[in-house]
Amino acid sequence: MSGKSLSDTMTAALIAHRFYALGESKIEIAERFGISRFKVARLLEAARSSGLVRVEFDLPVPVDVELSDQVRSAYRLDRVFVLDRAASTGPRSRVRRNIGALAARLVSEIVTEDDVLGLAWARSVNAMAESVQRIARCPVVQLCGVQAGMDMRDRSVETVRHVAAVSGGDAYPIYGPLVLPDARTTEILRRQPGIAETFGQFGKLTRAVVSIGAWRPGESTVYDALPPAESEAIAARGAKAEVSARLFDSEGKPMSTGLAHHVLAISTPELFRVPEVIALGYTAPKAEAIDAVLRSGLVSTLITDTAAAEPLLQIAQRSS
Repeated sequence: MSGKSLSDTMTAALIAHRFYALGESKIEIAERFGISRFKVARLLEAARSSGLVRVEFDLPVPVDVELSDQVRSAYRLDRVFVLDRAASTGPRSRVRRNIGALAARLVSEIVTEDDVLGLAWARSVNAMAESVQRIARCPVVQLCGVQAGMDMRDRSVETVRHVAAVSGGDAYPIYGPLVLPDARTTEILRRQPGIAETFGQFGKLTRAVVSIGAWRPGESTVYDALPPAESEAIAARGAKAEVSARLFDSEGKPMSTGLAHHVLAISTPELFRVPEVIALGYTAPKAEAIDAVLRSGLVSTLITDTAAAEPLLQIAQRSS
């Protein structure tokens, strides 16, 4: 504390030690030193602002605490976890693994035996599954089909079965592609016994882990799975984001398009009825899409990275 005597600096250090290290209250410290609790508060603030005291967080995961709280507050979410800058750098595959590991830790801690857990088809959700080492025994339900042509490591059927095996609970997979050629084929497949059984679980879901995709090439597996003309036509109608093949415009309003009739996926109303939706959305190109989905009110918990969180805050500030 520049400009202060050694004695004053030592007093401030002792007060800070008692408050931060020993857990004494400001009232207890005030009584011990014979000063008012307001002076204790001023000394603590001065100790931090001068650098005499530095508050550090030794979290078990690489999270930016301040940025997480700013995003949580801006969008009024229950929880937000933003990977710190170090964990948010490097190839997208590395960031995805970090997002998945963080999601796996959270899910392992919050899921109980009373839950029914839904998992969307997404690379980030699959990365989460690879990191799950323990989870309470509960049913695990696949929320949508898989994109044809992806390798087996990215197939959500395997993801659902793996998480269910770790849990010891029942698995409800969807053995079918995400995007189908027409509504008739989609309806026929939905009536198949195994798929119908999985669809019957959607109303029982208590938690779901989904991924946020931006409605643009390379940022949504659904966009890339459609014929270019259909993807572009949906974009022209104002689609900005996609969650489990359900679309949102820039204001977060769910969109009704022809896509809904030829995908094997949980419906928008069913998705909104899930009490706890954990969304994984990361990288700067998805910031606007993440904003749109958060505005919808669907998400209660967001897991993201610094690259997305910083522009996300700017979008929120412009809109406030």
